[in-house]
Amino acid sequence: MLEFSKHILKSVSFDRALFHKELLKTLKRLKPDEAMLLHAWAIATFGHMYGDVIREAYNNFTKM
Repeated sequence: MLEFSKHILKSVSFDRALFHKELLKTLKRLKPDEAMLLHAWAIATFGHMYGDVIREAYNNFTKM
């Protein structure tokens, strides 16, 4: 599931809103340990473009 999630996020990375939507959906489906691996990957891969979106999604995710 983690690799599939990465593929989806790469596919929608051209659009900020779509990236945010897919990231939120992905976080609901992943196990907590996978979510943390995805966080590290997302920051490394898209942090320069969507760092604020990633931080917001993970802040909301950790409050659940």
